[in-house]
Amino acid sequence: MLRLTDIKLPLNHDEQAIELAILSKLNINQSQLVSYDMFKRGYDARNNRDIQLIYTLDIEVSNQQALLEQFANDPHVRITPDMDYKFVAEAPADLTHRPVVIGLGPCGLFAALTLAQMGYKPIILERGKEVRQRTKDTFGFWRKQPLNPESNVQFGEGGAGTFSDGKLYSQVKDRKHYGRKVLHEFVAAGAPEEIMYVSKPHIGTFKLVNMVEKMREKIISLGGEFRFSTRVEKLDLDADEQNYKIKGLHLSGGEYLACKQVVLAIGHSARDTFEALYQQGVYIEAKPFSVGFRIEHEQSMIDRCRFGDNAGNPILGSADYKLVHHCKNGRTVYSFCMCPGGTVVAAASEPGKVVTNGMSQYSRHERNANSAIVVGITPEEDYPGHPLAGIELQRRLETLAFNVGGENYHAPAQLIGDFLKGKASAELGEVKPSYTPGITLTDLSKVVPDYVTQAIREAIPAFDRQIKGFAKTDGLLTGVETRTSSPICIKRGEDYQSVNVQGLYPAGEGAGYAGGIWSAGIDGIRVAEAVALAFEGE
Repeated sequence: MLRLTDIKLPLNHDEQAIELAILSKLNINQSQLVSYDMFKRGYDARNNRDIQLIYTLDIEVSNQQALLEQFANDPHVRITPDMDYKFVAEAPADLTHRPVVIGLGPCGLFAALTLAQMGYKPIILERGKEVRQRTKDTFGFWRKQPLNPESNVQFGEGGAGTFSDGKLYSQVKDRKHYGRKVLHEFVAAGAPEEIMYVSKPHIGTFKLVNMVEKMREKIISLGGEFRFSTRVEKLDLDADEQNYKIKGLHLSGGEYLACKQVVLAIGHSARDTFEALYQQGVYIEAKPFSVGFRIEHEQSMIDRCRFGDNAGNPILGSADYKLVHHCKNGRTVYSFCMCPGGTVVAAASEPGKVVTNGMSQYSRHERNANSAIVVGITPEEDYPGHPLAGIELQRRLETLAFNVGGENYHAPAQLIGDFLKGKASAELGEVKPSYTPGITLTDLSKVVPDYVTQAIREAIPAFDRQIKGFAKTDGLLTGVETRTSSPICIKRGEDYQSVNVQGLYPAGEGAGYAGGIWSAGIDGIRVAEAVALAFEGE
């Protein structure tokens, strides 16, 4: 087959336009075109009066070789690459031990699935509950029921990505097409087929819940074993000079699990596990992350600013944005995890803390758009001296937010106009808060360092020059956003094993190697391959 790229058509083109564009591009007649499939569809909305759809198409023609010769110098006509996933190994028939996967977010889920598909029958440990019960606990907390520290937005089957927009794109390099496997597996589990070709695919929370259950069933059918509400208390390590080797795991409830290969996919909020690993000598470094607030505007305003008269077009859907501002003091402020037509959610995982995050359903039909507006921070400048100092900074800010919010898990919030003027807010405007359990209007400068306040105050007017209305007086800021990424990195080598613990495979967002559902799933596949190849080397 041939792959045609950069085929541009008007937003509201008719059904025949794609075929006519193929015939025109290749200068062939209809009888020579056997079939075509859509590989990718994006759009260019820089001129919102003339939005263009941009297609990548895979086509079958009767004169392929002649066309390849004719378009040899055209980078937009090429052979369709083989993007099918290839397994790197197959488990031996006399499998003597089974790999263990700790954590069941996207990374752990895809590590377990890939290992199961290769015949390694993984054992999966998850400190939280099955996704459906975990969803009940999380929704209950949002309705002012007690926080369950082991079953919430952060902990439980599906990971933090279950309560998100379900975005399936990132800037990760994917030369081996692991990302296509992630998408194929999601479609097989019930995701909309359009995620295979739209430029910014997303799924939404309710669909993700059913998909995670189906993927679990698939892993079980292949010999995998799940143990929920099971926390790893301690590693059992053999010491050899300055290096260690995995022998087993001490689990909550007193159980001991012997093992040789462990995928550590614990997510960015497993603070107690990070502390335990550090105390046992696992090499950990502090890494940069970001802190700030959630910002809410009416989605209709964002749609009009991005799409003009084309706002509401079903192909375009609800508009998103991506914004960056480099401040005069050297700080960088950027939008993160933008959720069109979504809600701001309570994402605490420890008592006495307030954390915000954002989520959307597949429809993205809620009234507000929300995004994190965050400031990049570094261990060298902002939390020096200890590999786990970033965790303590997160906890300090989340405790401040809890106290200022009223010590009842209400989140502190402030109107954008008041924030820019430096005065506390007293009443809401047109933008209604979506955060539950509720908000407390206040002065958000009380809950973040001065450099965060100053940087965001400089950035919002700059963003308003890109999206008119972004600095709208009654837009809403809600705090705090601290879980943008893991504050630590569990260093690993080229073999994906910990640099000082043989058999331990740090993986995914919690270990510092992913950011979001898609990249975490990709990392899970890579680590599963490394585990399988280590089995072959035994």
